[in-house]
Amino acid sequence: MFGTTGGRVRGRRLGPGVVAVLGIPYAAPPFGADRFQPPRPAAPWRGVRECVAFGPIPPQSARLPHAPSWSPGDHDVLSLNVWTPAPAPRPSDRPLPVLLWIHGGAYTFGSSAQPDHDGAELARAGLVVVTCNYRVGFEGFGHVPGRPDNRGLLDQVAALRWVRDNIAGFGGDPRNVTVAGQSAGAGSIACLLAMEEARGLFHRAIAHSVPDAYFPLDLATAITARIAAAAGVAPTAEGLASAPPEALVAATDQVAGAYRADPDSGPLHYDPVLYAPVLDGTLLPTDPLDALSAGAARDVDLLLCHTLEEHWLFHAVGSLAPISSWAELARFAREYDLPDRLVAGYRALLPRATPLEVHLALLGDGLFGEHTSRLAEEQARAGGRAHLARFARRRTTPHGPVRAWHAADVPFVFGHVDDPRAAFLIGGEPDDDDRALSRRMRRAWVDFATTGDPGWPPVTASTTPVRSWSVPADGLADDDTTGIRALWHGVRIGGLRA
Repeated sequence: MFGTTGGRVRGRRLGPGVVAVLGIPYAAPPFGADRFQPPRPAAPWRGVRECVAFGPIPPQSARLPHAPSWSPGDHDVLSLNVWTPAPAPRPSDRPLPVLLWIHGGAYTFGSSAQPDHDGAELARAGLVVVTCNYRVGFEGFGHVPGRPDNRGLLDQVAALRWVRDNIAGFGGDPRNVTVAGQSAGAGSIACLLAMEEARGLFHRAIAHSVPDAYFPLDLATAITARIAAAAGVAPTAEGLASAPPEALVAATDQVAGAYRADPDSGPLHYDPVLYAPVLDGTLLPTDPLDALSAGAARDVDLLLCHTLEEHWLFHAVGSLAPISSWAELARFAREYDLPDRLVAGYRALLPRATPLEVHLALLGDGLFGEHTSRLAEEQARAGGRAHLARFARRRTTPHGPVRAWHAADVPFVFGHVDDPRAAFLIGGEPDDDDRALSRRMRRAWVDFATTGDPGWPPVTASTTPVRSWSVPADGLADDDTTGIRALWHGVRIGGLRA
């Protein structure tokens, strides 16, 4: 049994060495009068709350494999989960490092209940692990006139405050908190590094595959107008609040489908993700890359990583508009304001690649790889500490190559490569080399969360050492030797506009 500021909770033992306490409310249900508002404290309870199952997930239409779905009427969606080594720590025990995981999902879907985010193995390795739900889609990131933007980020700040106030009771050290995430979770972390509201709530950050996707206010406003029209309401706070969450979820799917079907609809035709953190001038006053360059997170240690073939996952699941000709690729580059020399450079470096393969390389490198690397470099130039890694593990199977694509690294760091539910991401059953890689990556996370040192040199103002996670062995090189990064000099994927 554990005490929290809301009341006592009881979890369940997960085999040897770990207790999981699931579905603890960290904020009140964000509906009714609290809809589109900052999170409020959760109501306290009497007695002992049985926390043995994940809480409801936020509104979304995604049906993720092996994970719960959202149902209209699920309101208590702002909950978190704790995995702590068992038996329960005594007051005299030395507190353990804490890791708070923020899930990804294009700021539109996902939850802490996904099996690949289970924190048991990291807890066995010596961390107190916390995962949290936060508002996604329109509820969390849609622009609502007169209401705060970036409500999903405010939820994450509330979860961090819960950790500060409660984690000691679970054996964790509130003075040694690492926030970690992948994809939209990593993008959230980049924003938290730039936000005054999050200052001092975490001390280190791990961010895998950070997307270069932060919406200007005019784009967020234009998307809201489309969502409101699809939902049949006015694009005002009152009009949007009159639409139930399921109506805005359905409107989001309708508008995303319209972007994808219309090749003249601009950059969002190629990757119709409608939500991202909004550069609102208040909560998020500037682009996180600029904020790090100015030293906003100089006192926070960073561990950054990306995969080598990020966008192949999105092609595999059918979420991208297909590119089948060089003319279509040229049009894509114009929509994203990419210079002709960039496409020509990729074609020269990848002479046997098809238009689709060049397109996937461009999107993956520009949106994730280059941005992640630049965050590390700007942190170092500003006087902070950052370590950089690239996930390069590939395999050859009878069904074709297993690529180092987006999210393939997640089962390795969480220690779930042997879980059959990870087979799609890692390309089938793991072998001993995969298991050894998982142990190495997990060790790096634990060491970094404990001491700030994952086991290889940090980036400096003039050098970029990169750990390459691979099989059968890892590598360490001074930045990129393929010439890809040189092509991006002075270029950002950018191009997002109303």
